[in-house]
Amino acid sequence: MAISQKLLNEGEHVIVTTRTHVKALFLPIIVLLVTLALAIYLGTFGDGTTGKVIDIAVWVIAAVVIVWWVVRPFLSWLTTSYTFTNRRFLARSGFIAKEGRTIPLNRISGVDFEIGVVDRIFGCGTLVVSDASEQGRVELHDIPRVEQVQLKVSDELHRLSEQRHDDGA
Repeated sequence: MAISQKLLNEGEHVIVTTRTHVKALFLPIIVLLVTLALAIYLGTFGDGTTGKVIDIAVWVIAAVVIVWWVVRPFLSWLTTSYTFTNRRFLARSGFIAKEGRTIPLNRISGVDFEIGVVDRIFGCGTLVVSDASEQGRVELHDIPRVEQVQLKVSDELHRLSEQRHDDGA
């Protein structure tokens, strides 16, 4: 899960790195179980050639459902990471086609968190990174231990702010 060292500049180190909470996989797991149960049940209909055709059709449909609603979300979860270094925020995702966003820490104006009732049960929440760009804010949903992440990032932003203030004085 940690970001590759080749993506870090000289003197840059990781403050915190995380990915979405595993609760993001609950729905795909339910879809997997329901799809398999339905496929097994529907595969019992028909005898002879008709039964084989029904069985093949059911399992082809089940495979498409599993790939689209189970494998794809799992790979997305597995290959997405959020990293704060002492210089920038990096969001990276993708297995074959990659996507990323980088925000320098000195452009981040605030890091907030939101925790709903369900999030509280699972120990996660939404981290909101506000910056000075046109997009304005990045919402990172279902971040594990979101309060600790927010605290670490806020401490680093404060340290960076003091360092800039001391250098300018």
